[in-house]
Amino acid sequence: MIPDRFAPVLEELHPLADRFEAAGHRLYLVGGTVRDLLIDARRDDFDLDLTTDARPDQIKACLEGWATAIWTQGERFGTIGAKLGDRVYEITTFRAESYADDSRKPHVTYADDIETDLGRRDFTVNSMALELTGGATPTLVDPHGGAVDLMQRVLRTPLGPEISFSDDPLRMLRAARFIAGYELEPTEQLVAAVKEMASRLEIVSDERIRDELDKLMTVDHPSTGLWFLYDTGLADQFMPELSLMRLEHDPIHRHKDVLSHTIAVVENVRPPHEQPDDRPPFDFRIVRLAALFHDIGKPRTRGYLEGKGTTFHHHDAVGARMTKKRMTALRYSNDDVAAVTALVALHLRFHTYRLGWSDSAVRRYVRDAGDLLHELNVLTRCDCTTRNERKARQLSKRMDDLEERIDALAEAEEIAKIRPELDGRAVMDHLGLEPGRDVGDALAFLLEIRLDEGPIGLDESKARLDAWWAARSDAG
Repeated sequence: MIPDRFAPVLEELHPLADRFEAAGHRLYLVGGTVRDLLIDARRDDFDLDLTTDARPDQIKACLEGWATAIWTQGERFGTIGAKLGDRVYEITTFRAESYADDSRKPHVTYADDIETDLGRRDFTVNSMALELTGGATPTLVDPHGGAVDLMQRVLRTPLGPEISFSDDPLRMLRAARFIAGYELEPTEQLVAAVKEMASRLEIVSDERIRDELDKLMTVDHPSTGLWFLYDTGLADQFMPELSLMRLEHDPIHRHKDVLSHTIAVVENVRPPHEQPDDRPPFDFRIVRLAALFHDIGKPRTRGYLEGKGTTFHHHDAVGARMTKKRMTALRYSNDDVAAVTALVALHLRFHTYRLGWSDSAVRRYVRDAGDLLHELNVLTRCDCTTRNERKARQLSKRMDDLEERIDALAEAEEIAKIRPELDGRAVMDHLGLEPGRDVGDALAFLLEIRLDEGPIGLDESKARLDAWWAARSDAG
């Protein structure tokens, strides 16, 4: 019996199924959509994945006159893309694919039956299909018991895990996302296979690894997936710094180790739908990545100071350099690398706030954070993982106070647009200068005044500029 919640999707696909059936082909809804509908995920943003016995040329013939757009970039892998309205569809010929021992790309061969196609998929919970042709009532095809595994929260592969992970080693990393995202428990055989085959990940492109890591980092609760990466040694293949963080702050008192703290901070960064309504929006993925990397520099900077215990001097600066190197190796975009690196470099700045910040220090904090101000504030709040409720309340109160001061200064001074009260053209006109280094130095001088004192007015700015220029000229 197909649950009623399938009805809207089935109704949408009915005209397309009729086209394939009229052409003598079979058509199945497959993969994540079937899985999510079975657990009533209540999503409405599905990209519908379908599979068929039709070959790519036959798929295109069935789509002609129905789809508003067709694309064939994946045709050599048996996939034809289509769009109707706002909905995207991918239709793939039954296939069996595998990687050669030294290849980063799959070798694709077509299959003639749905069971073979489902058998080559990653996990049983994704190896279910709903036949849309061959009768009035769609039929669930589940040869590997995926529905039962989904209900019992078990993660296993349709064939032996060694076969599945050999076919596509990225599936080992994908397992972490399904463990975390669907609260699934991997079988002992699956875990053993990942530990044995972790090095096989080296044939997978950096871009695919990056994309899969991003997906793990944006599930609601990624911690179990991150621990899976550590426990199996899989993280060592693409982010060895993760395992190095498994060290204790204080070997004598056995404080929480850096990796445990890091994963707790990642968890603390809650998705936008869980944020308080009065909080400004922020880039969730970027902050999650910054949380993952924020203490990456601690193992390299670990020291010991008599009377103070373990120290990690300058781990923010060292960590920023390490973050840039690792994210670049994983082929993250320049914007992503710059944003996460900046947050890692700035993540300790707030800790001196308890000593008392002047308005000038608040302005500099806002200036240095730039467009990442809200992201930095979220990361700072989430970096508190203490179980001491009094300390947690104190940190939260200090952060509330800083944000209130930022808001007050912003209202008074347009702090988000901090810049000198004279622009470059005004400086050149006032001092009679041509474009060059002197103009840049003058603007830097005026910006320091702006940061230290706030707006001082045009007349005072010109007077200070005259005095600065006279002193500079005398010194020259």
